[in-house]
Formats: sequence, structure tokens, C-alpha cells
Amino acid sequence: MGDIDNSIKMSVKWNGKEYELPELAQSDSVAMLKVAIENATGVRPERQKLLNVKFQGKVANDNYTLSELNLKQNLKIMMMGSLEEAIEGAMSKPDIGEEVVNDLDIEEEEIDVENQEIYLAKINKRVKDYKIKVLNEPRPNKKLLVLDIDYTLFDHRSVAETGFELMRPFLHEFLTSAYKDYDIVIWSATGMKWIEEKMKLLGVSVHPEYKIMFYLDYLAMITVHTPKYGTIDVKPLGVIWGKYPQYSSKNTIMLDDIRRNFIMNPKSGLKIRAFRQAHLNRDKDEELLHLITYLKDIATFCDDFDTLNHKKWEKYRPPRKSKHASKRKAEDNSDSSGAAAN
Repeated sequence: MGDIDNSIKMSVKWNGKEYELPELAQSDSVAMLKVAIENATGVRPERQKLLNVKFQGKVANDNYTLSELNLKQNLKIMMMGSLEEAIEGAMSKPDIGEEVVNDLDIEEEEIDVENQEIYLAKINKRVKDYKIKVLNEPRPNKKLLVLDIDYTLFDHRSVAETGFELMRPFLHEFLTSAYKDYDIVIWSATGMKWIEEKMKLLGVSVHPEYKIMFYLDYLAMITVHTPKYGTIDVKPLGVIWGKYPQYSSKNTIMLDDIRRNFIMNPKSGLKIRAFRQAHLNRDKDEELLHLITYLKDIATFCDDFDTLNHKKWEKYRPPRKSKHASKRKAEDNSDSSGAAAN
């Protein structure tokens, strides 16, 4: 692997102040660097102009890796950019690389990267170095649900006075139902402070009917190179599985509106329809309502999620077995009695 994954330490100078950045791997992308800068300064990636981050004399686009730019250790990045309202801006902040690398209609079978040694090594490094702040401990015998935020749980681009206006319909009902069978993790390609603020705005972090196990941000992601689509940043579930061996592809499902995030774990991803233009679609979007049934069914009737094809989730019909029906009834009764006891 050479020096490609050696960490590089940098700082950014902006508005007369210097900000230290977390160490990034040489294989991380410029897009991830910009999110790190945003996390430190509050300046959104699309507003940043990095004066001395260049490739062959030209401004480096977001898909370049840091190793390709030959950046010096302890580089002081010079940045120009406008600071907009920071916390309020969380409601309209774009996802990492959204404008540069759209979903590209990536099909998992077209890109065989999940078993490549270089990327498995990156995942192992994240498992070792990434620190998880556990909000609620994992529960025994629960499956794992990993959720994106932007365009999955709410419309982060439309303008509104409150988070409720941009929240996807049936969000709390969906999470309340899922929590009975799944431990829930939120993973967004943004900085941690934005994740925490969004969860507060949506009322997710304090809801009495369910709990979130932990949040993951962009630093838990890895950069991969594909022959057809170039360099992209993805969410490898192996980071979670490496830290919590009770979860695996057999009992994990990940919901995201961007298919490329599933490249390292193609069998575990379900591409949800993006929730956009909330004011126009709020009264007719029923995606989460239908997914309530799907998640409940597969948790009850399927012992190995690797056998499922999540692309056909809307056509899934559980087997008619009395023992499964009895199992679900017993579990629901147990959840109800447990909630009453609490």
C-alpha cells in the first residue's frame, strides 16, 4: 500500500484565524477535506476557495485524493469563503460531494471493490482509529438499522422556519416501529456537530419512544477509486461490524438515497427514494410508512438478510408460517409490557 494511507496533518487559515484540522489519510478526497474545514470553520464546502490546494497548477476538484496533490505535512491551507448562518444553515446544508458526484446511477454489480485488500485495510484503520460516542448501549438479539439523514429523513435543501416542515412524513412512527427490532445508527456524510443539530431540530435525539445508539460522521467514511466513476466517498458498514461483532451483513440493513454509499456492502443497502421539495410532497410521501412494514417483516421472518434483494423490497411477502406469527405476537407483547414497565 506504500504511503497512500499515511495521515497528513493540516490547518486552514481563514478570516484572520488559523484552525487545526483532524488528521486525514492521503487516500481521502478533497471533498472530505472540505467537510473537515467546514466542521472547523462553519464555511460550507460550496463556499470554500482553497487557494493552495491544487493539481498541476489548477484548483483541485473534489474527486482528487490528497495523495494526488502531493500536499506537504503541516500544510497551512489558505481559504477564501463566506460564512453563512451556521447552526440555522444545518437545515439547508448539502451532502458531501453532492454537486460534484451525484448518484451516477451506480449499480453494485458493476463495481467489485468490497473485497479489495486496499479498502479492507482502510476499514480496519477506521475501526482502530475512529472514536464512537455511544448514546445508548446495543441491546441483545437486535438487528441493526443504519440511516442516512439528508434526503432520507428530511429535505435539507428547501427553506423553512422549522425542522418539522422539512421532516419526512411518518419519521417518528417509522423510528418507533423500527426500534422494537433494530438498534438504530445515524450515519451522515457531514460533520458531527451538524448531525447533532439536525437530530435536535427533528426531535429525534429526545423522542421518548425510541433511542439512537450512536452517530457516525464523514470521518468514518473511506475513499475508493472505481474505473468507471473515479474517486468517490462511501460508507462501509464494516466500520460498525468491526467494532460490534454482533452485527454483520446477516442482520444489518442500511437506508440511503445515494446508491454509491453501498459499494462496500452491496447486499445490505436499500436505496430509498429521495425526499425533496418538502412543501410539495409532504402530504403524499409514504416511503417510510411502507418501510415500517418491510423492516418488521424481514426482522420477523428472515434469519439471514444476505438472502434478501432489497431492490425488490416493495414486492416482499413474508412466508405464512404460524410459528413466525406467534413469534411476532410474543415479541410485540414483550415490547409493550417492557414499555409499560419503563
